[in-house]
Amino acid sequence: MPIVGENRYRTPVLLIEDDPELADEISDQLHRVGYDVRATHTAQEGLEAALEDTAAVMVVDRLLGGADFLPNIETLRSRGVNTPVLVVSALSSVDDRILGLEKGGDDYLVKPFAMGELIARVDALARRSLEKRTTNLRVGSLEIDLLERTARRGERKIDLLPREFKILEYFMRHPNQLVTRTMLLENVWHYQFIPHTNVIDVHVGKVRRKIDLPGDTPMMKVVRGSGFILQADD
Repeated sequence: MPIVGENRYRTPVLLIEDDPELADEISDQLHRVGYDVRATHTAQEGLEAALEDTAAVMVVDRLLGGADFLPNIETLRSRGVNTPVLVVSALSSVDDRILGLEKGGDDYLVKPFAMGELIARVDALARRSLEKRTTNLRVGSLEIDLLERTARRGERKIDLLPREFKILEYFMRHPNQLVTRTMLLENVWHYQFIPHTNVIDVHVGKVRRKIDLPGDTPMMKVVRGSGFILQADD
């Protein structure tokens, strides 16, 4: 069954492409059909984002800044990141395609390509990924469903705005760890600098008040001057 319509809704895709025009075109097309695309433009940015292991599918340009990204795919596999990878490349020989698959790619699409074909291939990899990946994260009595985009603490449903859900998801992927404001800026807002604003504290504060109601065992704690920690309540 193809992934269409609401089944694609907010499924995360990591795009690693150094051609700005092509990156924008791919992002726009994937967004149009419902995917939630995070675009990076260098091998280092792409590798760091991929190591977070939060995407359902990665679309990777093989040659980034003249360097072959295939060794980085090998690195990801050696570190336990099994996110399906669609390699796109102008290198079109049979040997090139075989090498791309041998180094850890799951599919190989030769440039130039039709956007409809790229979407179809992303759909196929997303189906495979979503079948394998856990769709729930749990920390103590707190649980989120990544497909339904819902959150609960015990029997109580927690209503979260999209940004708040992303913040909570990040905390739940890093339980009992110090999460700094810089980490949130880079991984939730995708900023590479710290703006002079209290936006992080405002949003985390809203999430915290929704999770920890009066009488609850506090789960989200502020570490003054450093950041925040999400701890289990059991």
